Amino acid sequence: MAILGWILIVALFVVGMLGTVFPVLPGVLAVYAAFFVYGLFFSFEPFGFWFWAIQTAIVIALLVADYMISALGVKKFGGTKASVIGSTIGIMIGPFVIPFAGLILGPFLGAVIGELVVGANWKQAGKAGIGSVVGFFSSVIVKILLQLLMIFLFILWLLV
Repeated sequence: MAILGWILIVALFVVGMLGTVFPVLPGVLAVYAAFFVYGLFFSFEPFGFWFWAIQTAIVIALLVADYMISALGVKKFGGTKASVIGSTIGIMIGPFVIPFAGLILGPFLGAVIGELVVGANWKQAGKAGIGSVVGFFSSVIVKILLQLLMIFLFILWLLV
């Protein structure tokens, strides 16, 4: 049973890290779920109040920051709410419509289309598209770092 428990924990960590790039995967929630799997298979004893408080704060920060960082990228490049919405839609459907390049082209095209729909010119729409890609990659970097911190804290809590 211990081997199965560790396989599930590692699988959830992998899914969580893949979720930083592929928004259709649960991401940070998979990493968080791994802690519960550990508790169910082994013990919740190593995890006290501070472990759960820190991990929950990181999860909440990630969920909020994920959308805020992407939107900030679009806004920094002069995009409007329409390009933020278009970029978000593009991030979700881009990888399915355009395999391999969809992670970059999806948010870019979504932001461009969003801007064009509200009457922006091509130059402004292009700037918003670039901002959406910058915002997406910035949020990916933040998510990777914070999720690695969550995993590090998990391991640290088990060793101490």
